[in-house]
Amino acid sequence: MASGAKYANGNYKSQQKAYNKTKKGLKLRVNANKLNRKLGTYGNGDGKDAAHYKGSTTKGRTQSPSINRKSRLKIRK
Repeated sequence: MASGAKYANGNYKSQQKAYNKTKKGLKLRVNANKLNRKLGTYGNGDGKDAAHYKGSTTKGRTQSPSINRKSRLKIRK
C-alpha cells in the first residue's frame, strides 16, 4: 500500500506521528511551538496560527489558518 493511499483514506495520523519524530519534523514542530508561545497564541483558543516571515524562524505574526496554510495546500486564487 502506497503512502498516498493511506492519506487518501484519512489514515494519516501514523504517518504524521512518524514524521514528527524525524530531525526535520522535530525542528519544524519545536520552532512552531516556540513562535506560538512568543506571540501569545499557543493554547489560548483564538484560532490563529503563527506565520513565519519568509526565511525567518524567529520572527512572525498571527494569521488565520486558512491564509497561513494556503501555500501548503496549493489553493491559489
